Amino acid sequence: MITLYDYELSGNCYKIRLLLSILGIEYTSHTVEFYPAAEHNTDWFQQINPLRQLPVLLDDNFTLRESQAILVYLASCYDKSRHWYPTDNPQRLALVSQWLAFADSITGSASRARLVEGFFYNFDVEACRTEAHRLFRILDEHLWFNNKQNQQWIVAGDNPTIADIACFPYIMLSEEGSISRQDYPAIRRWADQVKRIPGFIVMPGIFPAGPAA
Repeated sequence: MITLYDYELSGNCYKIRLLLSILGIEYTSHTVEFYPAAEHNTDWFQQINPLRQLPVLLDDNFTLRESQAILVYLASCYDKSRHWYPTDNPQRLALVSQWLAFADSITGSASRARLVEGFFYNFDVEACRTEAHRLFRILDEHLWFNNKQNQQWIVAGDNPTIADIACFPYIMLSEEGSISRQDYPAIRRWADQVKRIPGFIVMPGIFPAGPAA
């Protein structure tokens, strides 16, 4: 049985809940109150994750931390189609890994700006916003060229991958860090496509897709 150590307002936790829902995997959620209780800093949680970070996944006796690694594990174990983590295609697999690293950069910029505004963290918020916009421009241009080739996902192909899941949350939550998505039309189109994936779920700050055009 899978247990997810989870926090409702965490984008990194949400991406795990999202993939679990899309793949139809049953699990138990164990809430760790990140703010204001800071339960991730308690001794009991440090025994689960010495880095004191969320999320953490337990699958029977296997414990795994870091959201991108958890996405890889879930897709590898539970997606028999191999669409979400295409191990049968080395080039697409490498591209997925490339964009997982890109998602970490989004977390280090857009997410940090959100932490300053909503959770009173002490980061250089203007530097975080500047970096987030730089990354959004890169992704928007990439998606624009993909669209010209009739491709709608981050890694070109007929199906989304965990690269889309990894990048999605903190882009969608960026407004909470005063990072506007107004100037990124290709990102907005892509986000609408992600919201239409069967099994899509929401979290506070991320809403369902609007009516189909």
